[in-house]
Amino acid sequence: MPKQERLKTSYPGVYYIIGHGARGEERIYYISYRRSGKKIEEKAGRQFQDDMTPARAAGLRARRIEGEPSNTARREEEKAAREAEAGKWSIDRLWGLYQKNLEGLKSQAADKSRFTSYLQPFFGTKEPHEIVPLDIDRLRRKALSGKSDQTVKHVLALLRRIVRYGIRKQLSQGLTFTLEMPKVDNEVVEMLTKQELSRLLKVLQKSDDIQISHLMLLALLTGMRKGELLRLCWNDVDLESGFITIRAPKGGRTARIPINNAARRILKDHPRIADQVFCNHKREPFRDIRKRVNAIRKAAELPEGFRPLHGLRHVYASTLASSGVVDLYTLQRLLNHKSATMTTRYSHIRDAALRKASEVAASIFDEAIGDE
Repeated sequence: MPKQERLKTSYPGVYYIIGHGARGEERIYYISYRRSGKKIEEKAGRQFQDDMTPARAAGLRARRIEGEPSNTARREEEKAAREAEAGKWSIDRLWGLYQKNLEGLKSQAADKSRFTSYLQPFFGTKEPHEIVPLDIDRLRRKALSGKSDQTVKHVLALLRRIVRYGIRKQLSQGLTFTLEMPKVDNEVVEMLTKQELSRLLKVLQKSDDIQISHLMLLALLTGMRKGELLRLCWNDVDLESGFITIRAPKGGRTARIPINNAARRILKDHPRIADQVFCNHKREPFRDIRKRVNAIRKAAELPEGFRPLHGLRHVYASTLASSGVVDLYTLQRLLNHKSATMTTRYSHIRDAALRKASEVAASIFDEAIGDE
């Protein structure tokens, strides 16, 4: 194909050739300039299709001379950026792999919500080593402002787990600084007054929801965790020996706890319709019992902030601690705490009971001295 004739314009470095488009014959403008001693010729645009004129082409040439990259250079930069991005192990990409480890865990939905709500908008495109302390400050100031220390800790802990996953798999570097976690006061002991406990027991005794009422009674009588109760199978209940086997507890190891007489009566009266002790009307394990449990909490007029199942575990523990006859080591074993640290939250209750018992001796001696 013969080379087309270049036609000059009144603007230096701007010329055109005659081409054909949808509207027939039209001018196709080009610009010519030098950068770093190298001559560059670049298509500026078509007369009709791009609404290009000699003046606009001259303006484009001036911008190129000032340093604006050409279309070819820009495309090359974009291509290089895409290639670099493909090999970049960003927080977003690491999360894509890490969340596969969460399948089947009850924390999966919560972690996914924390990632999409907090971590992805701030760190999604960054690699771990690109995150600086100022980024964490910005996250806490903009997204986590007003949130509880526990929520902040959960979000930052998830970020730390994702980063550590990348390090463990040798996919990425770690953070260049230590991620400081907020201190969370977990020393909360949920209690019920005698009147509140009495109302709850009456509601549970009259309830037609046998599965939930028995589940709550067993939580109160054994101190078992919600997950342990929902996973409990009849094979793990030995009424003859008087023990319940708790498999895969929060502490990690399988444990056995005794069945007291009241709990034994509940289990004897409970219908055996599936492998698991507590199940829904389809004879399947429960997935969500919040509405049914909260209905009983409201009927018993318990405090709004009282967590029905976890709170009953606290009531069980505090009742034993306040008896003055159960030491903290025994209480630790009954609650299946991995360490004594968690059990010490009840030490002030036990100590109060012991002091009260000690005062009994003082009153006896005082009475004897008075008689003498």
